[in-house]
Amino acid sequence: MTSDENTQGIVPAETLRRIAAAAPEADRNGSFPWEGIRAVHDSGLLHATVARRYGGGGGDLLTVLRIVTELGRADPSVALISAMTLLNHLGQAANATWPEDYYRDLVAEGRTRPILFNAARVEPDLGSPARGGLPQTIARRTATGWSISGRKRFVTGSEGLTHYLVWASTDEEPVRVGTFIVAADTPGITIVRNWDSLGMRATSSHDVVFEDVAVPADLVINISGVGQATQDNRGHAATTLVLTSIYLGVAEAARDAFARFAHERVPANLGRPIAETDRFITLAGEIDLLVSSARAILFDALTHHAGDAEHLIRARLIVGRQLQEAVGIAVRALGNPGLGAELGLERHFRDIQSVLVHAPQEDTAIALLGRAAFARFRAARDAGAAPENLLRQAV
Repeated sequence: MTSDENTQGIVPAETLRRIAAAAPEADRNGSFPWEGIRAVHDSGLLHATVARRYGGGGGDLLTVLRIVTELGRADPSVALISAMTLLNHLGQAANATWPEDYYRDLVAEGRTRPILFNAARVEPDLGSPARGGLPQTIARRTATGWSISGRKRFVTGSEGLTHYLVWASTDEEPVRVGTFIVAADTPGITIVRNWDSLGMRATSSHDVVFEDVAVPADLVINISGVGQATQDNRGHAATTLVLTSIYLGVAEAARDAFARFAHERVPANLGRPIAETDRFITLAGEIDLLVSSARAILFDALTHHAGDAEHLIRARLIVGRQLQEAVGIAVRALGNPGLGAELGLERHFRDIQSVLVHAPQEDTAIALLGRAAFARFRAARDAGAAPENLLRQAV
């Protein structure tokens, strides 16, 4: 992909307008962004990564990155909910693990209404699976399949999902761990509406409780022994980087809001827009440096280094930090107008705080890089490298 393609629109302009118009109210109310999701569905984008053999767009991970970056400019909550479905379709395209007829039926149904999937993995006691451990949610064998019981936290899109992908341990001996496909209208599911976050307020990331929820025997995917059940943070590096692109969209929206204010604000004692002053020209340059270079790093990493987990993890951390700083500069520069809801910067500032919250979180990712750096150093040392060349070989 060329740099021109990196900036080329993939989401219809009218779709973005619909999403952006509905975003402030969903943020204020902390409600599920129905209008935004309907807009994405109406554009056909929820099927962008469905494999061509199922009648979809056949898009790849770079397609997801481009879509959710643009959606993130309009409403990052809509972008995150959409990303989860796009990524699950992409997984099925690459490795068909869902029952074939069941999946085809869902794709067909998705042509008339939004069909939304997301994983339900985090638990109150376990925390994030990225840190290791096994789920306390239990799948018990029944005469017709499985019965699922447990509580999941931070289930993004909970109120609008049509299917929960529930990570659970079986009651077998030996124990296995798998992902159970649970239709949202199955009896025994309760949404605990406790998502009350600083930012990303419309993601509907509530707790979900499953009480003896019946699941057909064939609706379990990626089931394996306990030894293979832990989350592979390196293997998920590309996916996590794609989620970071949502916040690139947030920062670009903040940059636009800053520029708009600077051109519209004409102090009486100045007689011209503040955009023409040296101070705001310099601030605009600082913001653009951080945001535009973050875009370049992000797209380059996924385009040219998709197989290098450590490169992707570094890119994600650098991009995340730059985007937070860029939005912070914009807010601080404008003072009270930057903190008011009318301009929109205040919402972008709150949303950008979540950029490095997604698993694996910042400390886990940095520790992974640190262990890899020390491993390279030891390998170079044990191979007999001269002391002055150890660091060079380690990096």
